[in-house]
Amino acid sequence: MTPRSWVPLVGIMVVLLASCAVAVPAQEAANPGVLRIATTTSLYDTGLLDQLEMMYENASGVDVQITAQGTGQSLDTARRGDVDMVLVHSPTLEQQFIDEGYGINERCFAYNNFLIVGPEADPAGIKNMTPEEAFKTIYIAGTNKTAGVFFVSRGDDSGTHNREQQIWKTAGYNYTEDIQDSGAWYLETGSGMGETLTVANQKNAYTLSDIGTFLAFEKQLNLVPLVTEGDQLLNRYSAIAVNPEKVPGVNINEANNFTNWITSNDTKEFIGNFGVEEFGQPLFVPLYAPECTEPPFNCTCAEPVNATA
Repeated sequence: MTPRSWVPLVGIMVVLLASCAVAVPAQEAANPGVLRIATTTSLYDTGLLDQLEMMYENASGVDVQITAQGTGQSLDTARRGDVDMVLVHSPTLEQQFIDEGYGINERCFAYNNFLIVGPEADPAGIKNMTPEEAFKTIYIAGTNKTAGVFFVSRGDDSGTHNREQQIWKTAGYNYTEDIQDSGAWYLETGSGMGETLTVANQKNAYTLSDIGTFLAFEKQLNLVPLVTEGDQLLNRYSAIAVNPEKVPGVNINEANNFTNWITSNDTKEFIGNFGVEEFGQPLFVPLYAPECTEPPFNCTCAEPVNATA
C-alpha cells in the first residue's frame, strides 16, 4: 500500500469516530437525581403543580423540572425524549401516544369539569343549555354576525382544545371546514388557559375552560359560568411515563416513583383539599378505585407501578 492510499482510510476513520462521539450523548443514562415533567397548563396555572413539585422534591430529594404546555405539545415533547413523563388531560391524544409505543404505565389521579363561560349578558342566549346546544347556538349567532357574540379558542392542540373540537363534532360541525376561519366571531390564541381566559375577558367573549383555571383567574375576570353540565364536560387527568424502550435515556425509575406518589392516598387527599380554603371548593377531585375503572372515567388509578420497570 502506498503512503497516499492511507489518506482516504484515515478520513473514513475520522468520520466514523466523529459519528460515534455524536451518538453517545443520546444513549447516556438518565440523571437519577432529575425528573423532567411536561404538564398541561391547567395544572400549572392553578398553582397545584407548584405545590406538588415542592412536596415531591422535599420527600425524594429529586430535582423536578416542569415544562407547562398544552397536552398535544407535552406529548410531542415526550416523543422527542425531552421529558421523562407527562401529566395530561386528553384521553384521545393519550391513547394515541400509548398506541404508538411512547407511553407506558398510565394512571389517572384526578378530574374536574370544563365550563363554557362568557359575558353575563349572554348575547347568544346559551345559559343552561347542553354543551352541544350551546356551541351550535354560538355558531349560528356568530356566523350571522350577532352583536357581541365571539368565541375565543385556545387553538393550541391542548386537552381543552381537543375537547372543544369534540364538542363541535358532536354538535354537527367539521372543525377545520366549518369553524376555523369562519369569521371574526371565532378567535384562536394559540396559548394556555390563563391567557385565553384573559383574551376572552378583553373581548367579552365565550370560551371553554377547565373549572380549576377559571376559579384561579375568576377575580380578574368579568366572565361567568353559563354551561356547567354535560357528559362532554368531564375532564380527567393522567400521569404517563415515557417508554425507555422507545426513547432511550429517560428516567423511568423516577417517573414510576412519581406516579406511585401522585396516586397515593396522602397525595390524593392533598389534591382534594387544594383550593377549598381560597375558593370554597376543590379545584380537582381525586380518583379512587373502583370508581376510576368504571364509566365515565374508564382508567386505572391504583396498582403501584414497578419502580424498576
